[in-house]
Amino acid sequence: MNDAQRRFSWARWWSMVLKEFLQLRRDRITFAMIVGIPIMQLALFGYAINTDPRHMPTAVIAADQSPFTRSFLAAMQASDYFDITESLPDEEAGRAALAQGRVLFVVTIPPDFTRKLLRGERPALLIEADATDPMATGMAIGAASQLAQSVAAKDLTGPLARLAQGPAPFEVRVHRLYNEEQVSQYNTVPGLMGVILTLTLVMMTGLAMTRERERGTMENLLSMPVRPLEVMTGKIVPYIAIGLIQATIILLAARFVFHVPFQGSVLAVYLSALLFVAANLTVGITLSSLAQNQLQAMQLTMFYFLPNLLLSGFMFPFQGMPQWAQHLGNLLPLTYFNRLVRGILLKGNGWPDLWPSLWPLLVFTAVVMAAAVKFYRRTLD
Repeated sequence: MNDAQRRFSWARWWSMVLKEFLQLRRDRITFAMIVGIPIMQLALFGYAINTDPRHMPTAVIAADQSPFTRSFLAAMQASDYFDITESLPDEEAGRAALAQGRVLFVVTIPPDFTRKLLRGERPALLIEADATDPMATGMAIGAASQLAQSVAAKDLTGPLARLAQGPAPFEVRVHRLYNEEQVSQYNTVPGLMGVILTLTLVMMTGLAMTRERERGTMENLLSMPVRPLEVMTGKIVPYIAIGLIQATIILLAARFVFHVPFQGSVLAVYLSALLFVAANLTVGITLSSLAQNQLQAMQLTMFYFLPNLLLSGFMFPFQGMPQWAQHLGNLLPLTYFNRLVRGILLKGNGWPDLWPSLWPLLVFTAVVMAAAVKFYRRTLD
């Protein structure tokens, strides 16, 4: 090596810089990650994430219709925390709506409410809240407890003004269902099962196909007399066992370390986990068909994982997000699995209550598997 080669050369340095820029330009997936991830994070954290959710779905069981009860419901609606979406006939229907996640609050007005109010007996209105996620309902519960005094000051005038003096003329009783003590681990730990399964299974499956392509064993696989669907499902089965083992570890930790209550069937948890594992494995196979190497497979995995983490209701209240973000969240399997596992463990949901979250997972798995087979066939050309 001569003296010119030993000295630092700005020309050689600049040629290396240009070479790296050319490689980045040719690597479309990496370039998309460089631009896409900051834009996605800004959009999600800037517009979609809200720790103070408003307009939460609320049902009403109104056994007493009077100007006072209508005024209280109007005050709830005006507070922006509650959005009265349906009227229910009885308490059983209210519990079913809470269990299925259709509403987060059920307001029950007793049949003799107005009569007791006019007699000065301080009747009670009951608000039942789905407290599985304490962050989602905490602010709304606090707002509801203060409505009695403001409604009384507005409506109890003239001859009824005496009722508005002193303490509130009626009571707002709040029952926090499913997580009365508001223990955050009861909500977080079951959700962690879906987060861990999503990250590990999508990544492992994505790396499995690209690893064969990089090692040159993919050519042998393509030359075998097997159909694409047989290859895909054959590769998925071992990882299903891995996913169920992970689910078992998390369930044991949830029960014996974090003392999460198990109100429902463990069999229902495993069947839901099995379907969720299959959905994630089909995503991993699809991403591996798109990626050219293991680095691209990991990049695509993170690009898929971040929306699942932020829009599924795991970290932030789902009802607090704007409608467009909820629509995106409803396309992700983690959203439905969070509802399933929390509904089973905390609410004791049965199959009729679980079905609204089960069938989207079935559809997602079928659609993504069809896409995986299509992309796999494209690689055979």
